Amino acid sequence: QLQLVESGGGLVQSGGSLRLSCAAFGFTLDYYVIGWFRQAPGKEREGVACLSNIHTRTYYVDSVKGRFTISRDNAKNTVYLQMNSLKPEDTAVYYCAAEPGITTPAQAMCNMDRFPGYWGQGTQVTVSS
Repeated sequence: QLQLVESGGGLVQSGGSLRLSCAAFGFTLDYYVIGWFRQAPGKEREGVACLSNIHTRTYYVDSVKGRFTISRDNAKNTVYLQMNSLKPEDTAVYYCAAEPGITTPAQAMCNMDRFPGYWGQGTQVTVSS
């Protein structure tokens, strides 16, 4: 069974940090473009940070640039999102996603030009003021 399983969410004060992890089971992430998305109550899901495959280029939505970092560890088949200087507006359910595509640009992934085929169950991040 193909699965993405997120962990690492929680409650943190404004200015704090969290690291989200997303482990893949049943398939290898080596040939996938990957991304982190979030959805706050009453808002649409948005791509936050994405990482292409062959070129290992990143894309970040403007609101998280300089604060969030996406990375992958192919040996552990895991994707990470390091979130620093968190703000209350970062509060959302965070999802990792993967889509087959060796050459898919990171921005295309975050823009959901093609809806990613694999999603995790989501992890709640709450930032208090």
